[in-house]
Amino acid sequence: VGEEVLLKCSFKSSSPITESLLVDWTYRPLSGGQMETVFHYQSIPHPTTVGRFKDRISWVGNVANGDASIIIQSPVLSDNGTFICSVKNPPDV
Repeated sequence: VGEEVLLKCSFKSSSPITESLLVDWTYRPLSGGQMETVFHYQSIPHPTTVGRFKDRISWVGNVANGDASIIIQSPVLSDNGTFICSVKNPPDV
């Protein structure tokens, strides 16, 4: 709580990395409920503009190196939950 948190995500792809590569980070609260997209990357980072993580997520990944990590600033206990990193690099998933 209070210190920024690095959520690491690494990937390997048998296809060359192109502008078609997509990264989606989703979140589900510990208490359950709907999954929500908190971060999207396609050529450039697209942090969420709504919800609990608005203005608190930063891209620190480097897709050329197989890294799709993000940072969450000012985490609070209620941010606890499941974070899923999904990377698609057509035609490889």
